[in-house]
Parts: sequence; structure tokens; C-alpha cells
Amino acid sequence: MSLVLVTGASTGLGLAATTALLDAGHQVVMHARRADRVEDQSVLDRVHAVVTGDLADPGVTVGLAEQVNAFGALDAVIHNAGTMRGPVIETNLVAPYLLTARLRTPGRAVFLSSSLHRGGRTDLEAMAVLGGPDGRQSYEDSKLLVTALAMALARSSPATPSHAVDPGWVPTRMGGRGASDDLALGHETQVWLATAPVGTVQPATGGYWYHRRAQQPDPRAEDERFQQELLDRLHAATGVALS
Repeated sequence: MSLVLVTGASTGLGLAATTALLDAGHQVVMHARRADRVEDQSVLDRVHAVVTGDLADPGVTVGLAEQVNAFGALDAVIHNAGTMRGPVIETNLVAPYLLTARLRTPGRAVFLSSSLHRGGRTDLEAMAVLGGPDGRQSYEDSKLLVTALAMALARSSPATPSHAVDPGWVPTRMGGRGASDDLALGHETQVWLATAPVGTVQPATGGYWYHRRAQQPDPRAEDERFQQELLDRLHAATGVALS
């Protein structure tokens, strides 16, 4: 039995992953912006704990990490929370970075990417939230950067498996009704990476996955120089360093 933190679990892929973990006998620390946003309220009675807060706010994110640390060491974190509008870099990138920096080191880390990461920009100098003047951060930018973050962590902390997952275009609140991918397949890879027996996932770390199959991410996400530049920018922007 594993203890897993799932962020952004009020609906969609996060809620589906939470339910699948619970059904398999695992314990879940469930994050939602607000408890009343959880689409299936019955899940609240089944989880190990619920933590709430807006991950677009770095101060809230740090405080949330402190709450989670009180529950003990996590076996895995599924960084599922995300948005396509508004503070996309803060929610999709900065929050996973801060949680990684402030949580007690989990056994595994799973980051939600997207096939759209291939259209993201690498111009960190321009991105306002990372210290630059340009406020035009996009969903594509955020997913390229969080994929690079996952790859950077896999390289720098090989003892903690770190993976990125493309869940596909699935019919969630974010994806919309017209999405063409299967919702069940969209969350199964995250659950598998978080709980699979040691030695059964190959590559053991640094994978980019789509429906439990390893894929090749955009080469920019695997560029070690770019990864280090991203980590340096995140450190400078947040004042928080990775341990």
C-alpha cells in the first residue's frame, strides 16, 4: 500500500487517478483548490486526508507542502493540477517545482505534460514569472518547461524516479466534450508509475509516457544546459532552491 499525493484532484484526471488509487487499496492525500469543488463528494470520506489551496499562489503552495509533510513520507506525488488559462506558468510549473523543493522527498514523482509541449518556447529570458518582461506565457510553454523539470530531476536525483506523462486529449472540464482520447487511459499511466513494483518500469526514471508506452519528448526538454537554466531561473524567481 502506497501513500500518494494527487494535486488538482477535484475533477477530471486527478479525481480519476484518486479513485483508481483508492480502489487498488492505496492511501491518497487529495489536493483541491476547495473541498466543495470536488465533483464526487463521496471520495472525501475515503481519502487519507484532504488539503486545499490555490497552487497559483506560491505562498499557498509552500504552506500546502508543510501540511502534507505532517502526514509523513510520501511514496509518490502525482503533479496533476493544471490550467489552460490565467496563471499557467505559476500553476503548471512553479507549483510542482515548489512542492518538489519543500515536500519531504517522495519515493517517486509524476508530472503531467501534454503533446502540446512540442509547441512551447524556451526563451526563459522573456517569461515574466521567471524574471523577464513578457507576460505571454502559454499552456504550451508551461508543458515544455514542466517536462524539462521532470527530466532535470531524473538526471539530478536518480534515486527518486521522475517521469512526465502525456495523458492525451481527454474529455475533462479542461479538455472539453469533443476530446478524442479515452479518459480511463488518460489516468492509468500516472497510477501505474506511482505504484508499480520496483523494477517493472523501464526506463526506471526520466521517461516520457503516453498510455504506458515510453515516447520521445521534444529534444529541448532533454537538453541538460536548458534544464539547468530552468532550475536556476526557478530558484531565482521563487527564492526556493531544490535540496
